[in-house]
Amino acid sequence: MKKREKLSSRLGFIFLSAGCAIGLGNIWRFPYVTGKYGGGAFVLIYILFLILLGLPIVIMEFSIGRSSQLSIAKAIHALERKGQKWHLFSYFGMAGNYLLVMFYTTISGWMLAYLFKMLKGDFNGLNNQQIQQTFQDLQASPQANIFWMAIVVLIGFAVCSFGLQKGVEKITKLMMGSLLAVMFLLVIKSFTLPSFIEGVKFYLVPDFTKLMDEGLFNAIYAAMGQAFFTLSIGIGGMTIFASYLDKKRTLAGESINIMVLDTFVALTAGLIIFPACFSFGVDVNSGPGLVFVTLPNIFNAMGNAQLWGTLFFVFMNFAALSTIIAVFENIVSFSIDKFGCSRKVSVTINLIAILLLSIPAAIGFNLLSSVQPLGPNSTILDFEDFLVSNIMMPIGALVFVFFCTRKMGWGWKSFIQEVNSGKGLKFPEKARFYVSYLLPIIIIFIFIAGLIDTFIN
Repeated sequence: MKKREKLSSRLGFIFLSAGCAIGLGNIWRFPYVTGKYGGGAFVLIYILFLILLGLPIVIMEFSIGRSSQLSIAKAIHALERKGQKWHLFSYFGMAGNYLLVMFYTTISGWMLAYLFKMLKGDFNGLNNQQIQQTFQDLQASPQANIFWMAIVVLIGFAVCSFGLQKGVEKITKLMMGSLLAVMFLLVIKSFTLPSFIEGVKFYLVPDFTKLMDEGLFNAIYAAMGQAFFTLSIGIGGMTIFASYLDKKRTLAGESINIMVLDTFVALTAGLIIFPACFSFGVDVNSGPGLVFVTLPNIFNAMGNAQLWGTLFFVFMNFAALSTIIAVFENIVSFSIDKFGCSRKVSVTINLIAILLLSIPAAIGFNLLSSVQPLGPNSTILDFEDFLVSNIMMPIGALVFVFFCTRKMGWGWKSFIQEVNSGKGLKFPEKARFYVSYLLPIIIIFIFIAGLIDTFIN
């Protein structure tokens, strides 16, 4: 049997796992939701659910990966008892990974297109209407969408083709280090803006009155959802990285390090965005349009607009590509583990597959705009996002919880022994009742609430 590849360092594991979690949702969605639900008041609720909800499931994914030394393709098969059918989940989990990149590559393509537009100075001197038209023109062009999507796919698989240490780990370390450096420069710039204090107050000072006005239940659901989805849990995306890990340190401690880094990036993104919005009188409730329409307007109002705009989209591209590379590595490893093929063959086959599978989302805003799976004004991208975020992740999370805590699965004893192997923070065995019985209720609540929010509200 071919020896399992290993990461060269602990930092590589942390950056790879954090890179998978740190995505575009951290940059625009977290600051927006935080501002909507009372700033610091929402952050407190979010951190609570990050610990209660996100942490245990991340630890479960890591424990399955490290114990089996395999990706989700074969991990559960290796740990289940003879005659059990838990391994059928591997196909479900990998379908989630494929679906995720089928739409994420289109959004990442937009980020790459905007980086080049900023570098060329395409936004210089444009007014608000012209900047908005630029984004609409990009979405309306099937050629542009497919071109930039394809570039993202080629970059991602090119990195994976160089191997785990020389490609995936090395490039991810470089990107994550650069992401943090660029973020630091953007925060310094934010400090110099005229309404920096107002932006930070809106963002981080707890406003419980605003929280209650928006609805405590709505805030709790938003915090649960953000904590759940930010870590990309439930589809085996985290399992792969622990399969490259040794047993020197406990998994609880490593998981907390990853969550801290993920949350730090999300919080810092707000320190960049909100002071800029307040300084230039821009609506903070812009959602995804904040990145492609609102922020280019803000950069035009700044001194050295092209420089700061370019740095921001470098930041955004590192966030997007770190996720792309992490998920691509999972997909590549799936084929290697499942079919015993070489990395080169796996990369080639999956490169072609992902290019083809990503086309529907890329042309869903133009040639296939008449296809509206979730109702008027919805797109194929929205539908694929819904399937992953609202269906597959919650169901997958339940499978991980039941597999790790039930005697009919891997079992609590095996799980806790794997999690607490090594030096560092131990996962409390007293948490068994919560993890086994209360956590599934929270996940089911998120699942049902997500369906209600999509189809009724």
